[in-house]
This record gives sequence, C-alpha cells and structure tokens, in this order.
Amino acid sequence: MKIFRNGILPAILLIVVAGSQTGCKKMFGLERQKDYKYVKQTLDPNIGVSARKFLEDRATGTGMASDPTDTVFKYMKLGLEYAGIDLAEYEKNDRTFLFLHNLGVRVLPTRTTNGVVVTTSNVPTAGLWFDYPIVTGTNPTTGLPITRPATKWSDYPKEDVKNYFLYLIGQGRFNFDNLNANNVTVKSLLPAGAVLSKSTMLGYFNNGKGFDENGNFYLKILNNNDQAPIVHNNRTNDRSAGYIATNGIVHVFGASLAPAL
Repeated sequence: MKIFRNGILPAILLIVVAGSQTGCKKMFGLERQKDYKYVKQTLDPNIGVSARKFLEDRATGTGMASDPTDTVFKYMKLGLEYAGIDLAEYEKNDRTFLFLHNLGVRVLPTRTTNGVVVTTSNVPTAGLWFDYPIVTGTNPTTGLPITRPATKWSDYPKEDVKNYFLYLIGQGRFNFDNLNANNVTVKSLLPAGAVLSKSTMLGYFNNGKGFDENGNFYLKILNNNDQAPIVHNNRTNDRSAGYIATNGIVHVFGASLAPAL
C-alpha cells in the first residue's frame, strides 16, 4: 500500500506500542532503556468521497481538515472552469484521475524577509505554465519559437486546456495493485488524433503533434515497489498517489505532465 507524501494527506504510518522488553545495557552514563516492539500499520487509502468532491474540497479549503488554507487543487479547478469541463466527469466510475497540485501548474519566485515568505513575481519559474510557455513569435535567425511563461489559464487556447484535462482522465482503475515497473497503457478521455495548437509549446511536443496520437498515457511504478513513485509518461513522478475515491483512483502530481511519451 502506498504511503502518501508531501502534505496531501496526513502521514499514514502509525506506530503502535505493543509491549516492551528490557535491553540496551547501561552505556556511557545512560540508564537502562526499554525496547518496544513496533507494529507497522497502514491507514486505509479510501478517502470516502468521489474524485469530484476530493477536488472541490481541496480547491476551496472545505476539505477533510476544514482548513481554509488547504487549496492545493485551486489552480487545477480554475483550469477546468476555464476549459468549460463539467465536473460530473469526476463523478463517473472506474476511472483513474491525474490531479495537478498547485505546484504542478505554477511555482512563483519568493523571498524570505525576517522569516516571512513573500511572492516576488507572478511569472512562474516551474510548473506547467513555465515548462510549456506561450509562443509569442519566431526568431528570424534560428526559426525557433520565442516564448514567455503563462501567468493565467486564459493565456492558453480554451480548446487546448480542455483537451489537456481530458487527457488526464484515464479509463479504468490503475493503482499499485495492477501497475508495475513496465509502462501500462491507459486510454484517456481524449479522442485519438486530437492535436494541440502551436500557440504554446505544448503543441511542439511529440514531434510537433502535441498529444499522443491514440490519446493514451502511460503509468509505471519506479523500481516496481509500492513505496516508490508512480511515473507518468516516463517523465513525472507523483507527489502522492493511491487515493481510492468512491468512483476511481486519484494520483496527484506536483510537476507538469507531458501530453505524450
């Protein structure tokens, strides 16, 4: 069973004191200490809600901990709204949902002054908006695209954003019980043959085709170990994974996801 990482859910390794026995002779002035037998247990990965509710709760701060600052899916939800995707798609059964943590969308530069962290610019330095920037022209000498990072979803064509999120919903349930060290092909909701415009660097990926031609993405477990990350398209490791929603599986990524291998 996968251990969730990096703050999406509380740590799930529970240490249970199951008795004690003496040991550890007195050394270097230390008194005799007791040894305890520890039994490792894994928290139930079932989150008890649909993928849609998980998304909405953790985008608005009304989630499991009722923490108003818990908005880790805020920018994913904003992207879905911009694209006009009906969130009912996240209530349908037997799917694998790839969620973008805010850090997977944009990471802004910061400065710490007297222990206070402040954002110094709205121009991202990492995440999807930085990794796949907006094309503003062509260098007349090299012929290469001239780009700038996106600062909002509406910098991208709406159809590109819609197709991108459709590509992050897989048909079928893919989790640690049926993934391994070899890539497993997952058919997304993106129709085969869908393309991305050349107005962003997303459209220059995959030899200028953008998306995988068949609308597939690929998942595997690094080192074939359920303590190791799930990898998307041989490029991006999950931030946390293995959430079992009432209607499917959710894996969360804190870095940009490529539209093809």
